[in-house]
Amino acid sequence: QVQLVESGGGLVQAGGSMRLSCAASIRTFSTYAMTMAWFRQAPGKEREFVTAISWSGGNTYYADSVKGRFTISRDNAKHTVYLQMNSLKPEDTADYYCAGGDRSSYWEPDYDYWGQGTQVTVSS
Repeated sequence: QVQLVESGGGLVQAGGSMRLSCAASIRTFSTYAMTMAWFRQAPGKEREFVTAISWSGGNTYYADSVKGRFTISRDNAKHTVYLQMNSLKPEDTADYYCAGGDRSSYWEPDYDYWGQGTQVTVSS
């Protein structure tokens, strides 16, 4: 079983930066090969895809709304994935969720493992 724990959320002013982390508790060697992703859910809205990274880190995918501002990365030795968020906007305010799955996808059902989420609030 894989457990994902997000950290790094909080309050930041518009234009600022924040880094989220997602640490995976690894019980089997195969889990390091997971595609990792971040989704977010703003108040009153559905959860949406933000970004994903392949197990090797060689392929990354971004939602149009965050391209050029957010960067996903991973450290497989530490079983951790990161989300660096720059030039934050009030519309980035949401609960951010880390997810792990077998393949790179924009679709929630393709991810088998989910964290509990961390709240990010961007003030104007």
